[in-house]
Amino acid sequence: MRPLGPPRNAWHVDDHCADLVRRRPAPRPLALPARPQSLVVDLERCALVVVDLQRDFCSPDGWLTSVVGVDAAANKAVATDVARLVDAVRPAGVPVVWCNWGNRPDRANVPPGVAHVYSPDGRQLGLGDPLPGGAGRVLERASPSAGLVEPLVPAPGDLWVDKYRMSGFFDTELDAVLRNLDVTTLLFAGVNVDQCVYATLCDAAGLGYDCVLLDDCCATTSPSFCVEATRYNVAQCYGFVADGADLVAALARTAAPVATPVATPVAAGVAAPVAAG
Repeated sequence: MRPLGPPRNAWHVDDHCADLVRRRPAPRPLALPARPQSLVVDLERCALVVVDLQRDFCSPDGWLTSVVGVDAAANKAVATDVARLVDAVRPAGVPVVWCNWGNRPDRANVPPGVAHVYSPDGRQLGLGDPLPGGAGRVLERASPSAGLVEPLVPAPGDLWVDKYRMSGFFDTELDAVLRNLDVTTLLFAGVNVDQCVYATLCDAAGLGYDCVLLDDCCATTSPSFCVEATRYNVAQCYGFVADGADLVAALARTAAPVATPVATPVAAGVAAPVAAG
């Protein structure tokens, strides 16, 4: 019989039969320290979701710093930790999903309430406006300023989902992509942890995913009490808080050949639509 559909969610068909039984690999449990309890996750059913580690939020020439004047050094610094994490999970067969702002050039699906976040007075440069020095258009799909911040580099097999709200699930393909990956546990990294990372994690929990916030692979430009509240709420209501460094160390101790095929990028998930730099 011939496989039909994404590798992790395929049917098998021939001229006479459609076999709907998924060929799932055996579980690969991995123990991980976490709060409020320690975890055992199945690497076969995990995906890493990295939110908004883009030049506009992290680089000196991006929107947050060059226009708003916010020091984004913490956001830029955490990219190194996330790069280390990504390099560790890929060989373990854990899909990497880059979930980033990527507005339509015509901004036709951006309501006033979202536009107001980026231009409160209507005069400040906001979504889709050109940045000084030709750095790109603010958080616009295919704009250099919306690309991944250094040293992050997408790899073949990574997935890319554009988002248009604080949550990566609203009005996007993210849920469909994850369902086709046949994953149940989402590991979250990115910025800002109390805003877009948190909003995406909350929606994931509402959709029935197991949610793990990787605390040391997240950052924010918000006050520290926002981070404390986010950690508390995730551990109390939405899932678990762990550290990416512990995940990297656990993967190093249990390195083994991976049985799961790497997912082929789908239409919503063509990695690296723009150069990250």
